[in-house]
Amino acid sequence: MTSKKSLRAVGCDSGADRRRSVAPEIAKLANEDASITELCDAVGLARAEYYRMTGSPKCEEEKPVRKTSRRALSKEERDRELLVLNEERFMNKPPSAVYAILLDEGVYICSISTMYRILKENHAVKEQRNQLRHPDYKKPELLATGPNQVWSWDITKLKGPEKWTKYYLYVILYIYSRYAVGRMIAAKESAELAKPLISETCDRQGVQKDKLIIHSDRGRSMTSQAVALLLSDLGVTKSLNRPYVSNDNPFSESQFKTLKYQPEFPERFGCLEDARNFCTDFFDWYNNYHFHTGLALMPPSKVHYGLAEACNERRTAVLKHAFAKTPERFINGERKGLKRLDKAWINTPKTEEERPAIVATTCNGTIIGGVR
Repeated sequence: MTSKKSLRAVGCDSGADRRRSVAPEIAKLANEDASITELCDAVGLARAEYYRMTGSPKCEEEKPVRKTSRRALSKEERDRELLVLNEERFMNKPPSAVYAILLDEGVYICSISTMYRILKENHAVKEQRNQLRHPDYKKPELLATGPNQVWSWDITKLKGPEKWTKYYLYVILYIYSRYAVGRMIAAKESAELAKPLISETCDRQGVQKDKLIIHSDRGRSMTSQAVALLLSDLGVTKSLNRPYVSNDNPFSESQFKTLKYQPEFPERFGCLEDARNFCTDFFDWYNNYHFHTGLALMPPSKVHYGLAEACNERRTAVLKHAFAKTPERFINGERKGLKRLDKAWINTPKTEEERPAIVATTCNGTIIGGVR
């Protein structure tokens, strides 16, 4: 009796069984310095299948030694060419110039590319120009776990009606809640304009002396002496980006991106008053109606004014009711409201061991901040 599908006797070993029985013999011969590839080819067995059946990892065959070209220079010739390249008259000259000079003298030793290879083998090729290398600046590591601990401020340009006209938007952001606590639009960037904005915002938010860090990039207004003296008088610690680092002020940059990616954001503003009206509407939406992904889909105002927990409890109650009504639709079980992070970092340390107290020292020596 034969199988209708394979036309072989029922109960006869399959081809896979026969190949599996050959695998130990191949392994035995392989131990006697026979080639596994040749043995597998002889019995019609794929080498990958042999490795699968034996469960042994593929032997890493030694890479064949690259044969030296018959046209290559000998070691003696390479040493001699290196001596020529190291002659004093060829100091500070590239191989192409050495090649040309030697040809003009009626001498040919090797090609330009071979000169480069010989020099590279002897570590004699490098950039000879003075390269500017910035020192490794210590990055600012700032932590906010409650109100009025860390603010971030920045200035961005808004295009005016003509190509050469610009308006300047000053924004102070509270990084823990992402709430814009202060803003202003002016026709120019100036430290003298920033001073009343910072002072009035501190008064309006009830900032206590020596309790606030205000972070910014290294713009001319931020690094000005006028702003530094104001912050010193207010008892506010100044924190700055590292030089030549563009991502040390992420909260302000992200907020400006949200502004400029709005569908209603115009290509140009008709006048200063037009820009002010637009930003008034935008910041009302941003603070009160923008469901921020970094705040568990809550508007910044709810976090800023301590309403986040009540909002999360209401959302959890809605989800609990929905789960009780149709539990089969919640394959991962009952859901709770999105968890909001209880801290906001500028440059989070990589590990807990790297998180000693994050402090900032004010001009009068007071230590503030720290990991909670």
